[in-house]
Amino acid sequence: MLGVFKMQNLKLEATSTSPEVDFQFSEHRLALRGESYPENAAAFFGPIVEALNGYLEQTQNQVIEVIIELTYFNSSSTKVLFNVFNMLNFAAASNTINLHWRYDEDDDTILEFGDDLHEDFPDINYIPESFAS
Repeated sequence: MLGVFKMQNLKLEATSTSPEVDFQFSEHRLALRGESYPENAAAFFGPIVEALNGYLEQTQNQVIEVIIELTYFNSSSTKVLFNVFNMLNFAAASNTINLHWRYDEDDDTILEFGDDLHEDFPDINYIPESFAS
């Protein structure tokens, strides 16, 4: 019964070790902002990835705006991010995925990670956007 189930938006405030999560499924806008180095990335991101998967499974022919504005993330968060981008890349077969990769213009590491994502997930429209520090 595609379309009958309505996704609840997902909003989590940032903490000192985890990012703000602002998934406005109803508006097809997904955002992660801040720093990401939770003690247990799998436990923190598990429900987020599950909600995202449910949303993507029932979404077709939409333009989905994804805003990533992470100033730091550890290796455990990197693994989760690759999983998320793999899901988005798969969803790009039936949707338009615009990835707004926001980075501090002085942070070459974050920019390079975004560039690597662009190479690894070519079906996602990669839009690098620097912001002043």
